[in-house]
Amino acid sequence: MSDKEQLDLLVKKYSSLRDEMGKVIVGQHEAVDSLLLALFTGGHCLLLGVPGLAKTLMVNTLAQTLGLTFNRIQFTPDLMPSDITGSEILDRERNFKFIQGPLFASIVLADEINRTPPKTQAALLEAMQEKKVTVGGTSYPLPQPFFVLATQNPIEQEGTYPLPEAQLDRFMFNVRLDYPSFEEEVQIVKQTTVNQTATVQKVLSAEDIIAFQEVIRNMPVPDNVVEYAVRLVASTRVNNKYISWGAGPRASQYLIMGARTHAALQGKYSPDSEDVRAVAFNVLRHRIVRNYFAEAEGITTDQIINELLKL
Repeated sequence: MSDKEQLDLLVKKYSSLRDEMGKVIVGQHEAVDSLLLALFTGGHCLLLGVPGLAKTLMVNTLAQTLGLTFNRIQFTPDLMPSDITGSEILDRERNFKFIQGPLFASIVLADEINRTPPKTQAALLEAMQEKKVTVGGTSYPLPQPFFVLATQNPIEQEGTYPLPEAQLDRFMFNVRLDYPSFEEEVQIVKQTTVNQTATVQKVLSAEDIIAFQEVIRNMPVPDNVVEYAVRLVASTRVNNKYISWGAGPRASQYLIMGARTHAALQGKYSPDSEDVRAVAFNVLRHRIVRNYFAEAEGITTDQIINELLKL
């Protein structure tokens, strides 16, 4: 099958994925699209939203439609690195045997990642970057594809360990989940307060996802689109009244990778500047550090990005 035929097939599968997830998830279309974008790009996502917005259900449903293994890890202050990566034990023959931790799944939900100490956070972020776990001097490869979705509660900050900017940079997207509309909430209540539960069908396999990821990475990108993405990121580093630190080169890389995937899912064979703008908020949101003036005037990061996109 040629790359063009595979991209055409991807559009059909993408539509089927959205339909299947729509059987369970009411609304949250932008969040679902962002998750699928990150998945086909091969990146990880940080989900920011108050409790009760179906973050766990969304990730679980995604795993079902893809036929992938799924583990949820509840991050707590007493969680140790070995609790997520696994550990070595002595078997009956007194040989060390490695017991896999919950990280060994294709889709891992790191629930409330900012509630665990930095040492455990670092173990997760190392796995995200290296796609492997090292225990007792031996490296164990993680399943492929490997996709981490970490959630944070934007309200409660007591007893939390906020991720440093350098570690936030490991996440491709920072996705905001908003409250549902009145009509959507009515539908949610009707759908979740009865005994009947919707079932979803498997649309893709792990092999399909890896193949689509390869095709997307091979998609040609015009020089002017690359230059536009780099200029956009560079504009976060110049003298701006509201920015103390701008985005690094990884932001430029993720803008192009995300633009490729966005173009592919829209049925295009090459990205343009519109595709870069479509992923700009999710890519830049957690890579811009606001200064005192922005906080004093109530200027949000999204407002800053919106102004930069107008330049």
